[in-house]
Amino acid sequence: MLQTSFSKTVGLIGLLGLVVALFYCSLAMGQTSISFKTAWDVMTDYDPNNTEHLIIATSRLTRAVIALIIGMNLAIAGILIQTLTRNPLAAPDLLGVNAGAIFFIVVAITWFNIQSLTHYMWFAFLGAGIAGVAVFFLSSFGRDGLTPIKVILAGTALSALFISFTQGLLVIDEQSFQTVLFWLAGSVAGRDMEMLLSVLPILVIALILSLFIGKAMNIFSSGDDVAKSLGQNVGMLKVFMGLLIIVLAGGSVAIVGSIGFVGLIVPHIAKGLVGNDYRWTIPFGALLGSSLLLAADITARFLIIPQEVPIGVMTAFIGGPFFIYLAKKGVSKQ
Repeated sequence: MLQTSFSKTVGLIGLLGLVVALFYCSLAMGQTSISFKTAWDVMTDYDPNNTEHLIIATSRLTRAVIALIIGMNLAIAGILIQTLTRNPLAAPDLLGVNAGAIFFIVVAITWFNIQSLTHYMWFAFLGAGIAGVAVFFLSSFGRDGLTPIKVILAGTALSALFISFTQGLLVIDEQSFQTVLFWLAGSVAGRDMEMLLSVLPILVIALILSLFIGKAMNIFSSGDDVAKSLGQNVGMLKVFMGLLIIVLAGGSVAIVGSIGFVGLIVPHIAKGLVGNDYRWTIPFGALLGSSLLLAADITARFLIIPQEVPIGVMTAFIGGPFFIYLAKKGVSKQ
């Protein structure tokens, strides 16, 4: 574990360098081999008549940028949801945002006959937001107000509800299955920059705000009673964290579909490096999330050439064993 502020700063700079290197590799590596010099030339002297330049500018650059941003979103959302629920096995999809997003995409296809990816994205964002707000609304009922166990139970129940609705609609309209499967698997390929740019301001604001609540999260993690005794408005912080989770996770699902395990495993890696000081855990988690998703996307291009493995499958392949490890570790401590 990195102990001093200096070592943490050096580690943060090293992670930033790793993200830049993986981003650069994402531009150069793929089924069509492109030299690293050519990838650099695209950034400094773009030639629209050069086929390799076009491949990078129209395809690889977009997916690299999306992987970088979405990796940050999912990682920070994971840190927030694990802190909010005080559950080390919690992940952003616990709030039902994935199930809500997929259900609204199915509604867009079956009821409104929409075929545009950009329109799917907005329906998914709406569904994720409604699901997340519903979870926190239901969790706030009762004498104790918003509690971690209520959030988990409400999220699980709403996820099951949306999944059953989705399955019902797909039975009625089987032609929609292939389109929905594309979102269920999760992918950064086939998206255009317009999809990201349309929601990027919201995501950037949420990312920036997340970086400034580390101190408040440190106090909150010590327990509600201690936090209240120190003058913290615990209820307001819970609502604020919940809204950030909805925006970060919902925006991610809306753009790339359901990508699991990033929000589960990255918080543990970040805490293993810098401990439970969220002033450091959040920025470390953001860069680790980007690194993981960029690396997964690069690897996915080479496993079954000429096809690509959906990036959601790659993160599941990495995260599945890690989840089992965490579960066994938790059981052994009890």
